[in-house]
Amino acid sequence: MENGMAARQLLQLPKPTALPPMPTIPSLPLPTLPSVPTLPSGGGLPPLPSAGAIPTMPTIPSMPKVSLPPLPSGFPTIPSIPGLTPSGPGN
Repeated sequence: MENGMAARQLLQLPKPTALPPMPTIPSLPLPTLPSVPTLPSGGGLPPLPSAGAIPTMPTIPSMPKVSLPPLPSGFPTIPSIPGLTPSGPGN
């Protein structure tokens, strides 16, 4: 009920007048760019090195594969705690 009364009061208010026009901003002069000197006729840059001047990477010798010795037969194992071991899809 209160919302309807508030809406009716808003509709009965006089229409707002048009806003005054915005003031115009004077245009500023465009900056002039400094003249860029031309490159010397020789190019100015040294030539790129040829592909033969680049040293090649040294070859790294391959290391022989090392295998660990087998564990001794009396080596203790870590006991599992029942109830804390994760159950896989086959368990």
